[in-house]
Amino acid sequence: MTETARTARNRQRLTELYPTMAKKVAAIIKDLEGHQLRPRIQSAYRSPADQLAAYNAGHSKLKYGFHNVTGPGGEPESLAVDLLDDNHPTNMGSRYLLMVAAAAQAHSCITGIRWGLPAAMAKAIDAAIAAKNWDAPVKVGWDPTHIQPTGLTPQAAKAGKRPK
Repeated sequence: MTETARTARNRQRLTELYPTMAKKVAAIIKDLEGHQLRPRIQSAYRSPADQLAAYNAGHSKLKYGFHNVTGPGGEPESLAVDLLDDNHPTNMGSRYLLMVAAAAQAHSCITGIRWGLPAAMAKAIDAAIAAKNWDAPVKVGWDPTHIQPTGLTPQAAKAGKRPK
């Protein structure tokens, strides 16, 4: 994707997010671009039908998740994005994924990089991030490009709670 197309896509996808989350994701993107990376928001808001399809295909473990959050009028207020490496969207290395996790942490968000891993493997990710060892030989969880807020559940978001 050209740089113009990537940045336009990111700008458009940021409009699908709750404003506080949009600011956090924009800051995460800026941090990654500061390392000469080209993050691309692959998806932000996901309709209930699209979420069900993702669930049925095994790409999500939830029938309602942070991607599905809407405002009082049904407008998209997603609290999650999937942030791919535009240079290598189908084969992102652990370097990119560790840097995404670190940038997310810096902005009170988490990624799925640890999901499904035993505690020892998750600790290896924590150690790599703490040391800024982006080339550490780590295993990653099942949804490492997914970014969501901390301190909130999808059920609470569905009930109207939003990150500050």
